[in-house]
Amino acid sequence: MMRLIYAALLLCPMLSAQVPSVRWESQHAEVLKLYRDLIQIDTSSPPGNETRAVEYLQKVFAAEGIPTKTFAVDPARANLVARIKGNGRKRPILLMAHTDVVSVQREKWPVDPFGAVIKDGYVWGRGSNDDKDKLAANLMIMLLLKRSGVQLDRDVIFLAESGEEGDSQFGAKFMADQHFDEINAEFALTETGRAVIRNGEVAIVEIETAEKVPHPVHLVATGVSGHASRPRVDNAVVHLAGAVAKLAAWQTPMRLNDTTRTYFEKLATVSSAEDAARYNGLSRADRTAAAQQYLAVNDPFRYSMLRTSVVPTIIKAGYRTNVIPSEAEATIDVRALPDEDMPKFFAEMKRIINDPAVKFEETDFGARPTTTPSRLDSEMYLALERSAKRLYPRATVMPLMGTGATDMAFLRAKGVQCYGIGPATTEQDYVNFGAHSDVERLPESSLYSLLEFTWNAVAEVALSNAAAGK
Repeated sequence: MMRLIYAALLLCPMLSAQVPSVRWESQHAEVLKLYRDLIQIDTSSPPGNETRAVEYLQKVFAAEGIPTKTFAVDPARANLVARIKGNGRKRPILLMAHTDVVSVQREKWPVDPFGAVIKDGYVWGRGSNDDKDKLAANLMIMLLLKRSGVQLDRDVIFLAESGEEGDSQFGAKFMADQHFDEINAEFALTETGRAVIRNGEVAIVEIETAEKVPHPVHLVATGVSGHASRPRVDNAVVHLAGAVAKLAAWQTPMRLNDTTRTYFEKLATVSSAEDAARYNGLSRADRTAAAQQYLAVNDPFRYSMLRTSVVPTIIKAGYRTNVIPSEAEATIDVRALPDEDMPKFFAEMKRIINDPAVKFEETDFGARPTTTPSRLDSEMYLALERSAKRLYPRATVMPLMGTGATDMAFLRAKGVQCYGIGPATTEQDYVNFGAHSDVERLPESSLYSLLEFTWNAVAEVALSNAAAGK
């Protein structure tokens, strides 16, 4: 009887033809507790210990009568799957979030990084942005779906994955390779998007639909060792430095895809006249050089969205001042556009280096596959657009190509249409207090809006026609 009463309160009259309304204020205390509890579980990677979070999630799901399964390469680094069953008319939706977080330097935090302290309107803690806000929101959506008893045309699957912060072989890669049937879905929602707050309101909602692919390269220069008082033309350090300098000076070709073209077109509509001219100029032959140069100096993130990037990151050479080493090494972080022809691109890198003393080696970092960007006209993307406009009526919604790498790659490679979403923050909070920062925090109100935003899209896409009154 209590569950029937709860369901009646939860499913208020329809706000639209498709999405049931929720009395959100009555959900805030519960989702905040889940969020804070998860932050307080130290899952720093290394070593990870994500099973601690999985055990907490198991208890929450068990209390609601939702069965769970766990899968693990390492018993300390388990993944958890839960499922709300639909009628099977359509393929499932996957709600994915990772349980591990990056490590902390405690001396740089004004509060306990695992205390989930509420201060000045923020929840402070490692994982507050990356990724326990999405984990808590996804968990709450599963609870709401179960409690409401609403009819679904699709299963809704919850995945708490381990190892995202550099060890995907424990999490998404393992699940995609070994247990894909458990998470096979038409659509997946996870991290890396965001909503941008300007002048006190959300002005931009970014939904990640594509990402670049890491292809690190290792350079090894060799020569004859000797006394540093006798210069040598085959000095390995000199050859390596020359190769690195050539690559650093190389401006790789600019290329727009559907995601980045739409992104810059929409970004121009919410930017100053000066910035808008630059963004629009990217597609004009007479303006593109100046626009690219400005971004290279002032906006490296958006500059990187335009091309496959080549960035030197590590150099190792020598061990004494007076010894010419016989070998010098450098690591070049290559982040490729989704459609980059890598054999052709690597051939061009070698041509630019043009030095037989420098050996060129491809490396296997993360082994993320090259994938096709997710569609901008899919049922889920359009639902995310509507959800954003419903919650933030004056916001501009735009697709985003991430310049980093996410675990969505393993799902996109299997044909899943993946979309990255995230909470609302100001630019200052995003830069200074965001993911991986020394002091990570999230406005408490942004947790609630993230939950509502995600719920609206999931409910619209998953709700059965019968339940929608059609």
